[in-house]
Amino acid sequence: MTVMTAEEQTLVIRPRRAMWMAGACALVLVAAFTTVGVLLRSSNTGAIFQTSDQVAMIGIGLLLGAGAMLFTTARVRADAEGIEVRNVLLTRRFSWDEVLSVSFPDGASWARLELPEDEYYSVLAVQAVDRERAVEAVRALRRLHKAATSR
Repeated sequence: MTVMTAEEQTLVIRPRRAMWMAGACALVLVAAFTTVGVLLRSSNTGAIFQTSDQVAMIGIGLLLGAGAMLFTTARVRADAEGIEVRNVLLTRRFSWDEVLSVSFPDGASWARLELPEDEYYSVLAVQAVDRERAVEAVRALRRLHKAATSR
């Protein structure tokens, strides 16, 4: 989850349990749709299924599995200059001057960056289900933020 290299002082954070859950979900989806696709022709439902229908079912399973794996792409890269947050599809970089604080509100599923004008940006890489790892990540991000804004 947290990697700090001596020469770059870059903090890299990735979720752990979300990766396991997304992988398991993707595996179940692919297995279920493949099983249905293979058994589609042998069921007596009154409908006529062809090989193209079987291939389509397996293809749908693969697409849904790939969609579930998108949740494993969440990542944070933070250094002395700022923080880069990659959520499911979008990556956004903030300088530390733009960030008021790093918070993890009670009951929230993930951390967030507090921005000016009562706005915030969710950080999906720091999730409550990761427990101690999430606490360590928030503390490390706060240390970087404090060091950058106190200069």
